[in-house]
Amino acid sequence: MEFIDAKTILQKASHGEEWFGIDYNMNLYKGCSHKCIYCDSRSNCYQVDDFDIVRAKKNEIEILNQELKSKRKKGVIGIGAMSDTYNPFEKQYELTRKALKLISYYRFGVSIETKSNLITRDIDLFKEINNKADVILKFTITSADDKLSRKVEPNVCVSSERFKAMKELSSQGVFVGTLLTPIIPFITDSEENIRNVIKQSYENGAKFVFTMGGVTLRENQRDYFFEQLDKTFPKLKEKYIKTFGNNFFCYPLNKNLQKIFNEECEKYGLLYKMSDIVKAYKKEIKEDEQMSFI
Repeated sequence: MEFIDAKTILQKASHGEEWFGIDYNMNLYKGCSHKCIYCDSRSNCYQVDDFDIVRAKKNEIEILNQELKSKRKKGVIGIGAMSDTYNPFEKQYELTRKALKLISYYRFGVSIETKSNLITRDIDLFKEINNKADVILKFTITSADDKLSRKVEPNVCVSSERFKAMKELSSQGVFVGTLLTPIIPFITDSEENIRNVIKQSYENGAKFVFTMGGVTLRENQRDYFFEQLDKTFPKLKEKYIKTFGNNFFCYPLNKNLQKIFNEECEKYGLLYKMSDIVKAYKKEIKEDEQMSFI
């Protein structure tokens, strides 16, 4: 793994309320080895060259320690938006685990999205953080079928393994749920798949299922996506071009699918609106409780 220079690790979240109520963003790794065919992080706008090569930042734990120490405002730190923080290199380097120890020490909260069951290694730290701050963990699950998930997310554990990890975390009292994102047109946008993902999320202890809908096809990412379609789903590229043209966003959630998604979540008592999810996982300290600590 390469190590690259870095001046900062934490960034203030510009739209945190819209994304699980986070206050800060942090990516301990740059690039990702999962090779998901739909990954928006490949887009040129993020300026990540050689995206398949995973890199870490030099002295990032020391930098993070100083940044956390200097922050006057506590809050929730979002991890994994640009690259999965539980990539295979994490087993050896444990940069995420070291960062979680600092987050716990300085009493910050954490919000993580991942496709890896390696996250269960850190249950002890999530429980520790949860005793004093906010914790929300999200598993990206695009297909309930392992064979299909292997096709669209080739270098990461299949969906059933993610559901097992979800159940283990939930059983330990951690607030966990599913990102049913993206819903890939002509591949994962069936009623059956949506119902099955929601059902299995419920059965494995999820508190929520959230979706943003379809696939983004920006410059560079579009070329990669179409190349993978040609390899794995022959002739589907032509259908995309005919249906969506040069649209930046390919949105398959018609009114019927959206209705099914909402009804299935409600049937199982799962949250699916962002505001409800944020309200459910964030701790609220009442005024009289604050006074008792003075």
